[in-house]
Amino acid sequence: MFSHILVPTDGSKLSEKAVKQAVQFAKKLKARLTVLHVIPKFHTFTYHTQMLEATEKEYATTSVDQANQYLDYARRVAGTADVQCDTLHVTGDEPYKEIIKAAKKKACDLILLASHGRRGIEGFLLGSETQKVLTHSEIPVLVYR
Repeated sequence: MFSHILVPTDGSKLSEKAVKQAVQFAKKLKARLTVLHVIPKFHTFTYHTQMLEATEKEYATTSVDQANQYLDYARRVAGTADVQCDTLHVTGDEPYKEIIKAAKKKACDLILLASHGRRGIEGFLLGSETQKVLTHSEIPVLVYR
């Protein structure tokens, strides 16, 4: 059925639940996982509060540290279940494009992602990355809700 699943995570509680479900799904299918975190590019003027007072270098360091925390969580969950799990982080302003690009580059045959991660005004301004992945991906997409 599926042998290589891409699982994007933004570190939200719903993304963590999606990672857990992806691990269990992969275990049943004897599939492997690649877990991805997309770091937004640094902008001088931004709606991301962590960028407002940071320099570009500080932002990059903090963002990579945060990405590694999210990805370490996925590695731990997968390791506990004895599921092969690779991780990566990329930088880009359009996460859905980075998700699709990573799935193609890694030869994934399924993208499993949470229904949404951001809420409130930020989610409204960004639109649903999940919806964009569903709309633009040629690779099958499974949405965890």
